[in-house]
Amino acid sequence: MTKLERNALGRLVPVEINGEPAVPFPGVRKHRPTGRKAAPPIRSCVDYPADGNKVVADLKTALAAAGLRDGMTISTHHHLRNGDFVANAVFAAAAELGARDLRWFPSASFPIHAPQVAHLESGVLHHIEGSMNGPLGDYCSSGKMRGMAVLRSHGGRWQAIQDGEVHIDIAVIAAPTADAFGNATGDRGPAACGLLGFALADSMYADHVIVVTDNLVPFPCIPWQIQGNHVDQVVVMDSIGDASKIVSGTTEITKSPDRLLIAELTARFCDEVGIVHDGFSFQAGAGGTALSFAIFLRDIMRERKIKARFVRGGSNKYLTDMLEEGLTDYILDGQTFDLDGVRSMRENPRHVNTSPFTSYNWHGKGNFASILDVTVLGATEVDLNFNANVVTHSDGLLQHGIGGWQNCLFAKCTILPIPSFRDRIPVLLDEVTTICGPGELIDVVVTERGIAINPLRQDLLAAVRGSSLPIRALADIKGEVEEICGGKPERARFADKVVAAIKWVDGTVIDSVRQVGS
Repeated sequence: MTKLERNALGRLVPVEINGEPAVPFPGVRKHRPTGRKAAPPIRSCVDYPADGNKVVADLKTALAAAGLRDGMTISTHHHLRNGDFVANAVFAAAAELGARDLRWFPSASFPIHAPQVAHLESGVLHHIEGSMNGPLGDYCSSGKMRGMAVLRSHGGRWQAIQDGEVHIDIAVIAAPTADAFGNATGDRGPAACGLLGFALADSMYADHVIVVTDNLVPFPCIPWQIQGNHVDQVVVMDSIGDASKIVSGTTEITKSPDRLLIAELTARFCDEVGIVHDGFSFQAGAGGTALSFAIFLRDIMRERKIKARFVRGGSNKYLTDMLEEGLTDYILDGQTFDLDGVRSMRENPRHVNTSPFTSYNWHGKGNFASILDVTVLGATEVDLNFNANVVTHSDGLLQHGIGGWQNCLFAKCTILPIPSFRDRIPVLLDEVTTICGPGELIDVVVTERGIAINPLRQDLLAAVRGSSLPIRALADIKGEVEEICGGKPERARFADKVVAAIKWVDGTVIDSVRQVGS
Protein backbone atom coordinates (compact mmCIF):
# COMPACT_ATOMS: atom_id res chain seq x y z
CA MET A 1 0.00 0.00 0.00
CA THR A 2 1.39 3.41 -0.98
CA LYS A 3 2.10 5.65 2.01
CA LEU A 4 0.30 8.97 1.67
CA GLU A 5 0.60 12.32 3.45
CA ARG A 6 -1.44 15.51 3.18
CA ASN A 7 0.32 18.35 1.41
CA ALA A 8 -0.23 22.10 1.85
CA LEU A 9 -3.39 21.96 -0.27
CA GLY A 10 -4.85 19.15 1.83
CA ARG A 11 -4.34 16.53 -0.87
CA LEU A 12 -3.18 13.01 0.00
CA VAL A 13 -0.02 12.37 -2.00
CA PRO A 14 2.62 9.62 -2.04
CA VAL A 15 5.87 10.13 -0.15
CA GLU A 16 7.53 7.42 -2.22
CA ILE A 17 7.22 7.00 -6.00
CA ASN A 18 8.55 3.87 -7.68
CA GLY A 19 10.92 3.29 -4.78
CA GLU A 20 12.25 6.86 -4.64
CA PRO A 21 11.38 9.41 -1.92
CA ALA A 22 8.97 12.20 -2.85
CA VAL A 23 8.29 15.55 -1.18
CA PRO A 24 4.66 16.66 -0.65
CA PHE A 25 3.90 20.15 -2.02
CA PRO A 26 4.62 22.64 0.82
CA GLY A 27 3.09 25.69 -0.86
CA VAL A 28 3.98 28.07 -3.67
CA ARG A 29 7.61 29.27 -3.45
CA LYS A 30 8.17 27.26 -0.25
CA HIS A 31 10.51 24.52 -1.55
CA ARG A 32 14.15 25.29 -2.32
CA PRO A 33 16.57 22.79 -3.87
CA THR A 34 19.99 21.93 -2.47
CA GLY A 35 23.09 20.38 -3.97
CA ARG A 36 24.41 20.64 -7.50
CA LYS A 37 23.07 19.80 -10.91
CA ALA A 38 23.41 16.31 -12.34
CA ALA A 39 26.03 15.69 -14.99
CA PRO A 40 26.57 13.15 -17.77
CA PRO A 41 29.58 10.81 -17.76
CA ILE A 42 32.90 12.10 -19.09
CA ARG A 43 33.60 10.80 -22.59
CA SER A 44 36.73 10.82 -24.74
CA CYS A 45 37.23 11.49 -28.44
CA VAL A 46 39.34 8.30 -28.41
CA ASP A 47 36.08 6.36 -28.56
CA TYR A 48 34.45 8.28 -31.43
CA PRO A 49 35.21 8.34 -35.16
CA ALA A 50 37.90 10.85 -36.08
CA ASP A 51 36.05 11.60 -39.32
CA GLY A 52 32.96 12.55 -37.32
CA ASN A 53 30.74 9.92 -38.94
CA LYS A 54 28.56 8.45 -36.17
CA VAL A 55 25.97 6.84 -38.47
CA VAL A 56 25.05 3.24 -37.57
CA ALA A 57 22.84 0.74 -39.35
CA ASP A 58 19.61 1.00 -37.38
CA LEU A 59 17.98 1.58 -34.00
CA LYS A 60 18.72 -1.94 -32.78
CA THR A 61 22.41 -1.40 -33.46
CA ALA A 62 22.37 1.96 -31.69
CA LEU A 63 20.50 0.63 -28.63
CA ALA A 64 22.84 -2.34 -28.38
CA ALA A 65 25.85 0.00 -28.56
CA ALA A 66 24.26 2.07 -25.78
CA GLY A 67 24.32 -1.01 -23.57
CA LEU A 68 20.55 -1.41 -23.37
CA ARG A 69 19.62 -3.52 -20.38
CA ASP A 70 16.62 -4.20 -18.15
CA GLY A 71 15.32 -1.36 -16.00
CA MET A 72 16.85 1.47 -18.01
CA THR A 73 15.21 4.86 -18.61
CA ILE A 74 14.69 5.81 -22.25
CA SER A 75 13.53 9.30 -23.22
CA THR A 76 11.91 10.69 -26.35
CA HIS A 77 10.46 14.06 -27.29
CA HIS A 78 7.09 15.03 -28.74
CA HIS A 79 7.70 17.91 -31.19
CA LEU A 80 6.16 15.76 -33.93
CA ARG A 81 3.12 15.32 -31.69
CA ASN A 82 0.58 12.86 -33.16
CA GLY A 83 2.80 12.36 -36.21
CA ASP A 84 5.77 10.86 -34.33
CA PHE A 85 7.06 7.54 -35.69
CA VAL A 86 10.24 7.29 -33.63
CA ALA A 87 9.05 6.43 -30.09
CA ASN A 88 7.15 3.37 -31.30
CA ALA A 89 10.15 2.25 -33.34
CA VAL A 90 12.44 2.61 -30.31
CA PHE A 91 10.46 0.26 -28.10
CA ALA A 92 9.81 -2.19 -30.92
CA ALA A 93 13.59 -2.42 -31.28
CA ALA A 94 14.05 -2.70 -27.51
CA ALA A 95 11.54 -5.56 -27.43
CA GLU A 96 13.45 -7.38 -30.18
CA LEU A 97 16.60 -7.01 -28.09
CA GLY A 98 14.81 -8.64 -25.14
CA ALA A 99 14.84 -5.64 -22.78
CA ARG A 100 12.40 -5.64 -19.84
CA ASP A 101 11.05 -3.23 -17.24
CA LEU A 102 12.06 -0.06 -19.05
CA ARG A 103 10.92 3.36 -17.92
CA TRP A 104 9.69 5.54 -20.80
CA PHE A 105 10.32 9.23 -20.14
CA PRO A 106 8.66 11.16 -22.99
CA SER A 107 8.17 14.92 -22.99
CA ALA A 108 4.60 13.97 -23.95
CA SER A 109 2.71 11.10 -25.54
CA PHE A 110 -0.17 11.04 -28.02
CA PRO A 111 -2.73 8.55 -29.37
CA ILE A 112 -0.22 7.49 -32.03
CA HIS A 113 1.73 5.88 -29.20
CA ALA A 114 -1.04 3.37 -28.44
CA PRO A 115 1.31 0.47 -29.44
CA GLN A 116 3.13 1.10 -26.16
CA VAL A 117 0.20 -0.57 -24.40
CA ALA A 118 1.39 -3.89 -25.82
CA HIS A 119 4.86 -3.25 -24.38
CA LEU A 120 3.35 -2.44 -20.99
CA GLU A 121 1.40 -5.70 -21.17
CA SER A 122 4.41 -7.79 -22.23
CA GLY A 123 6.75 -6.33 -19.61
CA VAL A 124 9.07 -4.46 -21.97
CA LEU A 125 7.81 -1.24 -20.38
CA HIS A 126 7.40 -0.96 -16.61
CA HIS A 127 5.82 2.49 -16.47
CA ILE A 128 5.62 5.88 -18.14
CA GLU A 129 6.66 9.22 -16.68
CA GLY A 130 5.04 11.74 -18.97
CA SER A 131 1.64 12.93 -20.10
CA MET A 132 -0.82 10.29 -21.19
CA ASN A 133 -4.03 10.43 -23.16
CA GLY A 134 -6.15 8.12 -25.25
CA PRO A 135 -5.34 4.41 -24.82
CA LEU A 136 -2.32 5.10 -22.58
CA GLY A 137 -4.38 7.28 -20.26
CA ASP A 138 -7.11 4.63 -20.07
CA TYR A 139 -4.54 1.92 -19.34
CA CYS A 140 -2.95 3.86 -16.51
CA SER A 141 -6.26 5.06 -15.04
CA SER A 142 -7.55 1.50 -14.88
CA GLY A 143 -4.63 0.54 -12.62
CA LYS A 144 -2.96 -1.84 -15.08
CA MET A 145 0.45 -0.17 -15.20
CA ARG A 146 2.89 -1.83 -12.82
CA GLY A 147 4.70 1.34 -11.81
CA MET A 148 3.27 4.73 -10.81
CA ALA A 149 3.01 7.32 -13.58
CA VAL A 150 4.51 10.74 -12.95
CA LEU A 151 3.15 13.78 -14.76
CA ARG A 152 5.29 16.92 -14.93
CA SER A 153 5.14 20.26 -16.65
CA HIS A 154 7.64 21.01 -19.41
CA GLY A 155 9.68 23.04 -16.96
CA GLY A 156 9.26 20.35 -14.32
CA ARG A 157 10.69 17.78 -16.70
CA TRP A 158 13.81 19.89 -17.22
CA GLN A 159 14.03 20.39 -13.44
CA ALA A 160 13.77 16.64 -12.85
CA ILE A 161 16.57 15.91 -15.33
CA GLN A 162 18.98 18.60 -14.20
CA ASP A 163 18.39 17.89 -10.50
CA GLY A 164 19.08 14.17 -10.96
CA GLU A 165 15.54 13.20 -10.01
CA VAL A 166 15.30 11.33 -13.32
CA HIS A 167 18.48 9.86 -14.75
CA ILE A 168 18.19 9.20 -18.49
CA ASP A 169 20.19 6.19 -19.63
CA ILE A 170 19.40 6.55 -23.33
CA ALA A 171 17.90 9.60 -25.04
CA VAL A 172 16.49 9.12 -28.53
CA ILE A 173 15.99 12.38 -30.42
CA ALA A 174 13.87 12.51 -33.57
CA ALA A 175 15.57 15.11 -35.77
CA PRO A 176 14.01 16.35 -39.03
CA THR A 177 17.50 17.23 -40.27
CA ALA A 178 20.91 16.10 -38.99
CA ASP A 179 24.46 15.51 -40.10
CA ALA A 180 26.58 12.41 -39.53
CA PHE A 181 28.25 14.04 -36.50
CA GLY A 182 24.89 14.42 -34.72
CA ASN A 183 24.24 18.14 -35.13
CA ALA A 184 20.47 18.40 -35.58
CA THR A 185 17.68 20.85 -36.20
CA GLY A 186 13.91 20.69 -36.43
CA ASP A 187 13.22 23.69 -38.66
CA ARG A 188 13.84 21.98 -42.03
CA GLY A 189 13.54 18.63 -43.75
CA PRO A 190 10.57 16.49 -44.87
CA ALA A 191 9.37 16.16 -41.24
CA ALA A 192 10.22 19.72 -40.15
CA CYS A 193 8.47 20.43 -36.84
CA GLY A 194 10.11 23.69 -35.75
CA LEU A 195 12.37 23.51 -32.74
CA LEU A 196 13.74 20.65 -30.66
CA GLY A 197 13.82 22.42 -27.28
CA PHE A 198 12.14 19.62 -25.34
CA ALA A 199 15.01 17.30 -26.30
CA LEU A 200 17.76 19.71 -25.31
CA ALA A 201 18.03 18.61 -21.67
CA ASP A 202 18.01 14.97 -22.79
CA SER A 203 20.98 15.65 -25.08
CA MET A 204 22.90 17.43 -22.32
CA TYR A 205 22.31 15.07 -19.39
CA ALA A 206 21.68 11.56 -20.75
CA ASP A 207 24.38 8.89 -20.54
CA HIS A 208 23.88 7.98 -24.19
CA VAL A 209 22.27 10.04 -26.99
CA ILE A 210 20.95 8.72 -30.29
CA VAL A 211 19.78 11.09 -33.03
CA VAL A 212 17.31 9.62 -35.52
CA THR A 213 16.70 11.44 -38.80
CA ASP A 214 15.20 10.97 -42.23
CA ASN A 215 17.16 13.88 -43.73
CA LEU A 216 20.91 13.38 -43.40
CA VAL A 217 22.84 16.38 -44.75
CA PRO A 218 26.57 16.96 -45.18
CA PHE A 219 28.38 18.37 -42.15
CA PRO A 220 27.63 20.92 -40.79
CA CYS A 221 23.88 20.89 -40.20
CA ILE A 222 23.10 24.59 -39.83
CA PRO A 223 21.54 25.83 -37.68
CA TRP A 224 22.05 23.16 -35.07
CA GLN A 225 19.55 23.07 -32.21
CA ILE A 226 21.15 19.88 -30.85
CA GLN A 227 24.95 19.83 -30.73
CA GLY A 228 26.61 16.75 -32.16
CA ASN A 229 29.21 16.86 -29.38
CA HIS A 230 26.48 15.45 -27.10
CA VAL A 231 25.53 12.67 -29.56
CA ASP A 232 26.80 9.07 -29.59
CA GLN A 233 25.12 7.62 -32.70
CA VAL A 234 23.07 8.76 -35.66
CA VAL A 235 20.40 6.53 -37.20
CA VAL A 236 18.73 7.16 -40.56
CA MET A 237 15.10 6.02 -40.98
CA ASP A 238 12.85 6.22 -44.05
CA SER A 239 10.55 8.58 -42.16
CA ILE A 240 10.65 9.90 -38.60
CA GLY A 241 7.09 11.20 -38.75
CA ASP A 242 4.27 13.12 -40.39
CA ALA A 243 4.83 16.82 -39.68
CA SER A 244 1.27 17.69 -40.71
CA LYS A 245 0.12 15.96 -37.52
CA ILE A 246 1.74 18.62 -35.30
CA VAL A 247 -1.62 20.32 -35.83
CA SER A 248 -4.28 18.58 -33.75
CA GLY A 249 -7.83 19.16 -32.56
CA THR A 250 -6.54 21.22 -29.67
CA THR A 251 -4.56 23.60 -31.88
CA GLU A 252 -7.33 24.94 -34.11
CA ILE A 253 -9.43 28.09 -33.81
CA THR A 254 -12.80 27.44 -32.18
CA LYS A 255 -16.01 27.79 -34.18
CA SER A 256 -18.27 27.63 -31.12
CA PRO A 257 -20.25 30.88 -30.57
CA ASP A 258 -19.94 30.48 -26.78
CA ARG A 259 -16.20 29.97 -26.94
CA LEU A 260 -15.77 32.87 -29.35
CA LEU A 261 -17.63 35.03 -26.82
CA ILE A 262 -15.28 33.81 -24.09
CA ALA A 263 -12.26 34.70 -26.24
CA GLU A 264 -13.66 38.15 -26.99
CA LEU A 265 -14.41 38.83 -23.31
CA THR A 266 -10.87 37.77 -22.43
CA ALA A 267 -9.34 40.21 -24.92
CA ARG A 268 -11.63 43.01 -23.74
CA PHE A 269 -10.70 42.32 -20.13
CA CYS A 270 -6.98 42.55 -20.95
CA ASP A 271 -7.59 45.86 -22.68
CA GLU A 272 -9.79 47.40 -19.97
CA VAL A 273 -7.47 46.57 -17.06
CA GLY A 274 -4.48 48.09 -18.86
CA ILE A 275 -2.57 44.96 -19.78
CA VAL A 276 -2.58 45.88 -23.47
CA HIS A 277 -0.04 48.67 -23.95
CA ASP A 278 3.02 49.36 -26.06
CA GLY A 279 5.76 46.92 -25.17
CA PHE A 280 3.54 44.39 -23.37
CA SER A 281 3.93 40.63 -23.69
CA PHE A 282 1.54 37.70 -23.76
CA GLN A 283 1.25 33.96 -24.17
CA ALA A 284 -1.82 32.08 -25.32
CA GLY A 285 -2.22 28.33 -24.99
CA ALA A 286 -2.76 25.87 -27.81
CA GLY A 287 -6.50 25.36 -27.28
CA GLY A 288 -9.08 26.72 -29.69
CA THR A 289 -10.40 29.39 -27.31
CA ALA A 290 -6.91 30.64 -26.44
CA LEU A 291 -6.03 30.86 -30.13
CA SER A 292 -9.24 32.81 -30.79
CA PHE A 293 -8.27 35.19 -27.98
CA ALA A 294 -5.09 35.99 -29.92
CA ILE A 295 -7.22 37.00 -32.93
CA PHE A 296 -9.37 39.39 -30.87
CA LEU A 297 -6.25 40.77 -29.19
CA ARG A 298 -4.65 41.35 -32.59
CA ASP A 299 -7.65 43.42 -33.67
CA ILE A 300 -7.38 45.59 -30.54
CA MET A 301 -3.67 46.07 -31.16
CA ARG A 302 -4.29 47.06 -34.78
CA GLU A 303 -7.00 49.53 -33.86
CA ARG A 304 -4.95 51.18 -31.13
CA LYS A 305 -1.60 50.89 -32.97
CA ILE A 306 -0.05 48.89 -30.13
CA LYS A 307 3.03 46.74 -30.56
CA ALA A 308 4.04 43.91 -28.23
CA ARG A 309 7.69 43.49 -27.31
CA PHE A 310 7.45 39.72 -27.47
CA VAL A 311 4.95 36.90 -27.69
CA ARG A 312 5.66 33.54 -26.10
CA GLY A 313 4.79 30.58 -28.29
CA GLY A 314 3.56 27.76 -29.05
CA SER A 315 3.71 29.44 -32.40
CA ASN A 316 1.08 29.14 -35.10
CA LYS A 317 -0.13 30.98 -38.18
CA TYR A 318 -1.88 33.64 -36.12
CA LEU A 319 1.21 34.57 -34.11
CA THR A 320 3.51 34.46 -37.14
CA ASP A 321 1.11 36.76 -39.00
CA MET A 322 1.38 39.21 -36.08
CA LEU A 323 5.17 39.03 -36.26
CA GLU A 324 5.22 39.63 -40.01
CA GLU A 325 2.70 42.47 -39.69
CA GLY A 326 4.92 44.18 -37.14
CA LEU A 327 2.57 43.77 -34.17
CA THR A 328 5.35 42.18 -32.10
CA ASP A 329 9.13 42.45 -32.13
CA TYR A 330 9.74 38.77 -31.37
CA ILE A 331 8.20 35.36 -30.99
CA LEU A 332 10.00 33.39 -28.29
CA ASP A 333 8.90 29.93 -29.33
CA GLY A 334 8.75 26.90 -27.08
CA GLN A 335 6.80 24.57 -29.40
CA THR A 336 5.69 24.93 -33.00
CA PHE A 337 2.03 24.12 -33.53
CA ASP A 338 1.60 24.35 -37.30
CA LEU A 339 3.58 24.46 -40.53
CA ASP A 340 3.33 28.25 -40.77
CA GLY A 341 5.18 28.38 -37.47
CA VAL A 342 7.83 26.02 -38.85
CA ARG A 343 8.30 28.20 -41.95
CA SER A 344 8.53 31.37 -39.87
CA MET A 345 11.15 29.90 -37.55
CA ARG A 346 13.24 28.82 -40.50
CA GLU A 347 13.01 32.18 -42.31
CA ASN A 348 12.62 34.91 -39.70
CA PRO A 349 15.48 35.71 -37.30
CA ARG A 350 12.98 37.38 -34.95
CA HIS A 351 11.21 34.03 -34.49
CA VAL A 352 13.48 32.58 -31.84
CA ASN A 353 13.58 28.97 -30.67
CA THR A 354 13.75 28.54 -26.89
CA SER A 355 13.76 25.63 -24.47
CA PRO A 356 12.13 24.78 -21.13
CA PHE A 357 15.39 25.91 -19.48
CA THR A 358 14.99 29.51 -20.61
CA SER A 359 11.23 29.63 -20.43
CA TYR A 360 10.03 27.44 -17.58
CA ASN A 361 12.70 25.80 -15.40
CA TRP A 362 11.93 26.70 -11.77
CA HIS A 363 15.33 25.59 -10.52
CA GLY A 364 17.23 28.22 -12.44
CA LYS A 365 18.21 31.84 -12.02
CA GLY A 366 14.81 33.06 -13.21
CA ASN A 367 12.85 32.15 -16.33
CA PHE A 368 10.81 33.91 -18.99
CA ALA A 369 7.36 32.93 -17.66
CA SER A 370 7.26 35.48 -14.83
CA ILE A 371 8.19 38.30 -17.22
CA LEU A 372 4.96 37.84 -19.19
CA ASP A 373 2.27 40.47 -18.66
CA VAL A 374 -0.51 37.97 -19.28
CA THR A 375 -0.92 34.30 -20.06
CA VAL A 376 -4.17 32.79 -21.35
CA LEU A 377 -4.63 29.06 -20.76
CA GLY A 378 -7.27 26.34 -20.80
CA ALA A 379 -8.43 24.06 -17.99
CA THR A 380 -10.69 21.04 -17.55
CA GLU A 381 -12.02 22.13 -14.13
CA VAL A 382 -11.83 25.08 -11.72
CA ASP A 383 -13.06 25.16 -8.14
CA LEU A 384 -14.26 27.90 -5.83
CA ASN A 385 -10.73 28.40 -4.51
CA PHE A 386 -9.58 28.98 -8.11
CA ASN A 387 -7.57 25.73 -8.05
CA ALA A 388 -7.48 24.29 -11.55
CA ASN A 389 -7.14 20.91 -13.25
CA VAL A 390 -5.74 20.11 -16.70
CA VAL A 391 -5.07 16.34 -16.64
CA THR A 392 -8.43 14.74 -15.79
CA HIS A 393 -12.12 15.56 -15.98
CA SER A 394 -14.77 14.70 -13.41
CA ASP A 395 -14.57 11.06 -14.53
CA GLY A 396 -11.01 10.94 -13.16
CA LEU A 397 -9.48 9.51 -16.35
CA LEU A 398 -6.03 10.72 -17.38
CA GLN A 399 -6.69 12.36 -20.73
CA HIS A 400 -4.37 15.37 -20.97
CA GLY A 401 -0.81 16.45 -20.27
CA ILE A 402 0.34 19.38 -18.16
CA GLY A 403 2.59 20.85 -20.85
CA GLY A 404 3.82 24.32 -19.95
CA TRP A 405 0.55 25.12 -18.19
CA GLN A 406 1.87 25.08 -14.60
CA ASN A 407 4.93 27.12 -15.52
CA CYS A 408 2.85 29.84 -17.19
CA LEU A 409 0.88 30.43 -13.97
CA PHE A 410 3.72 32.67 -12.76
CA ALA A 411 2.88 35.38 -15.31
CA LYS A 412 1.81 38.76 -13.95
CA CYS A 413 -1.79 37.88 -14.81
CA THR A 414 -3.10 34.37 -15.47
CA ILE A 415 -6.47 34.02 -17.19
CA LEU A 416 -8.42 30.81 -17.77
CA PRO A 417 -11.03 31.26 -20.53
CA ILE A 418 -13.22 28.16 -20.20
CA PRO A 419 -16.81 27.15 -20.94
CA SER A 420 -18.91 26.89 -17.79
CA PHE A 421 -19.93 23.34 -18.79
CA ARG A 422 -19.02 20.69 -21.35
CA ASP A 423 -21.50 18.09 -22.56
CA ARG A 424 -23.89 19.37 -19.88
CA ILE A 425 -21.33 18.64 -17.17
CA PRO A 426 -20.32 21.69 -15.07
CA VAL A 427 -16.62 22.47 -14.97
CA LEU A 428 -16.94 24.88 -12.03
CA LEU A 429 -16.83 22.75 -8.89
CA ASP A 430 -16.63 22.95 -5.12
CA GLU A 431 -13.36 21.03 -5.44
CA VAL A 432 -11.51 19.96 -8.58
CA THR A 433 -10.92 16.27 -9.22
CA THR A 434 -7.17 16.79 -9.57
CA ILE A 435 -5.22 19.90 -8.56
CA CYS A 436 -2.59 20.87 -11.11
CA GLY A 437 -2.35 24.56 -10.23
CA PRO A 438 -3.00 26.32 -6.90
CA GLY A 439 -5.68 28.99 -6.90
CA GLU A 440 -3.43 31.72 -5.58
CA LEU A 441 -1.70 31.80 -8.99
CA ILE A 442 -4.90 31.90 -11.06
CA ASP A 443 -6.22 35.43 -11.34
CA VAL A 444 -9.24 35.40 -13.64
CA VAL A 445 -11.72 32.84 -14.95
CA VAL A 446 -13.67 33.90 -18.06
CA THR A 447 -16.82 31.99 -19.04
CA GLU A 448 -19.67 32.67 -21.43
CA ARG A 449 -21.74 33.58 -18.34
CA GLY A 450 -19.37 36.09 -16.86
CA ILE A 451 -15.89 36.91 -15.64
CA ALA A 452 -14.75 35.92 -12.15
CA ILE A 453 -11.73 37.65 -10.61
CA ASN A 454 -9.80 36.02 -7.80
CA PRO A 455 -10.45 38.07 -4.62
CA LEU A 456 -6.69 38.05 -4.03
CA ARG A 457 -6.39 40.41 -7.03
CA GLN A 458 -7.96 43.54 -5.59
CA ASP A 459 -6.02 45.57 -8.16
CA LEU A 460 -7.88 43.87 -11.00
CA LEU A 461 -11.21 44.25 -9.22
CA ALA A 462 -10.52 47.96 -8.83
CA ALA A 463 -9.51 48.26 -12.50
CA VAL A 464 -12.88 46.94 -13.74
CA ARG A 465 -15.05 48.94 -11.34
CA GLY A 466 -17.72 50.63 -13.47
CA SER A 467 -16.84 48.52 -16.51
CA SER A 468 -19.50 47.11 -18.82
CA LEU A 469 -17.81 43.72 -18.58
CA PRO A 470 -19.95 41.01 -16.90
CA ILE A 471 -17.94 40.73 -13.66
CA ARG A 472 -19.44 38.11 -11.32
CA ALA A 473 -18.47 35.99 -8.33
CA LEU A 474 -17.32 32.50 -9.31
CA ALA A 475 -19.85 30.97 -6.91
CA ASP A 476 -22.71 32.79 -8.66
CA ILE A 477 -21.67 31.51 -12.09
CA LYS A 478 -21.27 28.01 -10.66
CA GLY A 479 -24.77 28.09 -9.13
CA GLU A 480 -26.35 29.22 -12.39
CA VAL A 481 -24.62 26.46 -14.33
CA GLU A 482 -25.76 23.78 -11.89
CA GLU A 483 -29.36 24.91 -12.35
CA ILE A 484 -28.99 24.58 -16.12
CA CYS A 485 -27.26 21.18 -15.92
CA GLY A 486 -29.51 19.67 -13.26
CA GLY A 487 -27.06 19.80 -10.38
CA LYS A 488 -23.42 19.18 -9.62
CA PRO A 489 -21.50 16.64 -11.72
CA GLU A 490 -21.43 13.11 -10.41
CA ARG A 491 -18.11 12.40 -8.77
CA ALA A 492 -16.07 9.51 -10.09
CA ARG A 493 -15.59 6.45 -7.88
CA PHE A 494 -11.97 5.67 -7.13
CA ALA A 495 -10.14 2.67 -5.74
CA ASP A 496 -7.37 3.09 -3.18
CA LYS A 497 -4.50 2.52 -5.63
CA VAL A 498 -2.57 5.66 -6.66
CA VAL A 499 -1.84 5.31 -10.37
CA ALA A 500 -0.16 8.69 -11.01
CA ALA A 501 1.56 11.49 -9.14
CA ILE A 502 1.20 15.10 -10.28
CA LYS A 503 4.41 17.04 -9.74
CA TRP A 504 4.57 20.78 -9.16
CA VAL A 505 7.17 22.95 -10.94
CA ASP A 506 9.68 22.47 -8.12
CA GLY A 507 9.49 18.66 -8.08
CA THR A 508 7.17 18.37 -5.09
CA VAL A 509 3.92 16.39 -5.33
CA ILE A 510 0.84 18.59 -5.67
CA ASP A 511 -1.74 15.80 -6.14
CA SER A 512 -2.26 12.16 -6.95
CA VAL A 513 -4.58 10.31 -9.31
CA ARG A 514 -6.30 7.14 -8.15
CA GLN A 515 -7.46 4.14 -10.08
CA VAL A 516 -10.88 4.70 -11.57
CA GLY A 517 -13.58 2.37 -10.26
CA SER A 518 -14.26 1.02 -6.79
